Amino acid sequence: MPAFDGKYLKLITDAVAVCADYKPKFGQGRKAGLTLAEFQELYESDEFYSWFGLSSPLMYAAHKAAGGMTSIYRQIGMGCQWVFAEVLQDHLGLTAEAASWSYTVKSRGKKPRRLSLDGRIPLDQIGDAAAKQRVGKWLDAACKEIGLQNPTRQSLQGSVFEVRQGYKSKDSKRQNADVANASNAYAHQYLPVVVLLSSQIDGDVAERYQRARWLLLRGTTKGTSLDSAYVFTKQVVGYDLAAFFQRNSAVLKERIEGVLQQLPSED
Repeated sequence: MPAFDGKYLKLITDAVAVCADYKPKFGQGRKAGLTLAEFQELYESDEFYSWFGLSSPLMYAAHKAAGGMTSIYRQIGMGCQWVFAEVLQDHLGLTAEAASWSYTVKSRGKKPRRLSLDGRIPLDQIGDAAAKQRVGKWLDAACKEIGLQNPTRQSLQGSVFEVRQGYKSKDSKRQNADVANASNAYAHQYLPVVVLLSSQIDGDVAERYQRARWLLLRGTTKGTSLDSAYVFTKQVVGYDLAAFFQRNSAVLKERIEGVLQQLPSED
């Protein structure tokens, strides 16, 4: 097995494994979710739902399958975020602290909140001279790609990353948060970059992110380091992430298939 494969694969499969135990909560706010028996007790005690027969095991299975699929997408994304952070550390020589980034938001009458993105490349923390020069050239080209003016471009200390497996919805709350993330990244002198590991993103959402001056790297194996997540990781970071996924595709498919087979069960 090539170097780092075992570590990266474990991060993803560990994240996905939790989906096998998924149980729907049905608005009850319980961390563990409801079993079939608990679901039926809840729905049969509700006169309206009982009139429609919504306590059926088929209804429970439908909820479990739908929520479980959402959980799979979420956990794949989570595992890939962990892998991306490790890739930055392993191949650019960054410490865990240097490869992470967060900032504090103050709100009236509430405690300050700490928000974080999924990765960071601070130029001054890259020890290898060749890697530092490579990332620096990419950063200059990225700034030109999104139309940043010279004063802003020259002040940037590096880049920060939001890693997604895909973006299938038009969640306005999530979009607003990411627009705010971009503003805060620039305020802290970092270029904000979306690393999309699939090609799944709505055109309107992509356009809004680009208007907010995010650099959008899509999940394609063709293109340049300014528009492809996999060309970027290979040519700029120095690790062929697409090849990693290709090598381990059989294992990933097997784990996902195992989870999918468990979702319709009543347990």
